Amino acid sequence: MRISTRFSDSIHILAFISIYKGKLPLTSENIAGSVKTSPVVVRRLMSALRKAGLLKTVHGSADPQIARPLDQISLYDIFLAVEGPKRHLFTIDEKTAPECIVGGNIQATLADYYHQAEVAAEAKLVQFKLADVIDSILVKQAQKEATKERK
Repeated sequence: MRISTRFSDSIHILAFISIYKGKLPLTSENIAGSVKTSPVVVRRLMSALRKAGLLKTVHGSADPQIARPLDQISLYDIFLAVEGPKRHLFTIDEKTAPECIVGGNIQATLADYYHQAEVAAEAKLVQFKLADVIDSILVKQAQKEATKERK
């Protein structure tokens, strides 16, 4: 089973829009080049972000705008926008042998642990803001550039 990258790709898209605003055309093609995906995927994710009130777009215009201040958008807001409220972080295999001690009890056992882990992860994602991610990206880039200058 392939793990979804919609969440990380959506954070990537929002960070790209914030960092490159006014520096280059914010077309789905340019954004897709950074994400290494297709422009169609970028447009789909941007549509979900727009529906969630995180992004403002005008059809046919390469000028998307982040709809709220960066420090008021949590990573959990982005997760909900692209994965939805019913998406679990962890998936339990429902096809196990019920006659086996492990197979007959693993789902209920893991459900408890997974629920606790998801609650903790959601609480952390609420604390982390898009502004934090963008600040971290810019710091890492400045460190790379400083390292290049010293060489």
